Amino acid sequence: MLAPPVLAAPPGTDAGRVRLIVRGDDMGFSHASNPSTLRCYTEGVMRSVEVLAVGPWFPEAARMLREEPGLDVGLHLALTSEWDNLKWRPLTDAPSLVNAGGFFFPMIWPHPHYGKEGALREQPWKIDEIERELRAQIGLARRELPHLSHLSSHMGFGGLSPEVEALVKSLATESGLLVDLEGRGVKSARWDGPHETGEEKVASFVRMLEGLEPGTWLFVDHPADDTPEMRAIHHVGYENVAADRQGVVDAWTSPLVRQTVERRGIRLVSYRDLAAEEASATAGGAGHP
Repeated sequence: MLAPPVLAAPPGTDAGRVRLIVRGDDMGFSHASNPSTLRCYTEGVMRSVEVLAVGPWFPEAARMLREEPGLDVGLHLALTSEWDNLKWRPLTDAPSLVNAGGFFFPMIWPHPHYGKEGALREQPWKIDEIERELRAQIGLARRELPHLSHLSSHMGFGGLSPEVEALVKSLATESGLLVDLEGRGVKSARWDGPHETGEEKVASFVRMLEGLEPGTWLFVDHPADDTPEMRAIHHVGYENVAADRQGVVDAWTSPLVRQTVERRGIRLVSYRDLAAEEASATAGGAGHP
């Protein structure tokens, strides 16, 4: 097993340096996503992971994450269940958030395949049920993952309404899990060029790394192994999910990617590192006008 590259430098020593958060989303939604996500940390460049407390494979994911305390963990709050052959339900009694089968709706916004009836935004959702459900997900994740550092929103459900967006921020603040990337000037990094195959993803990720300028960047994708399980999980418009997510694993564990990170002196950081920097800066300013 390769040792992860060095993590964040002490606060205040990274000025003028390229810093990159590589974040793997949706751990716990399938078995195939769990060991592959951890491999992206132990053998690759990923430093933050988002786990779904409502995912059917969350218990396994939580056990694995407890065994890797060096890996930064965020809770990926969820109000949707988007796959055709795999579904999950809320942890609470939330009739305004589920379809006739008792599952979360597949989408937040209307989709050509699912129509308005498959979109949470088009339903008479209730903010008190959303709050109760999000609190339950936070409670479960904190019990199972004591080193949880932050929250994020699956499928961007915070955009459901200003009220929901404010609720998520309030819950993150209340639970001590708010890491304000926007306020810290973190910029979004993306694949640079074609990225359909694993080989294309490696080349595209390397081009992205070569083009990063000083500052803190965030790259988000969804690692998982190409297995029979993953080939059965899909939705309309995303039928190649298994091969696509295997390509993410290939890129994030690629020796060429690791070499590029090290050659360019890119500092791999995490949400937890940013939170520690914020805490240090606040403590350092205590008592000063």
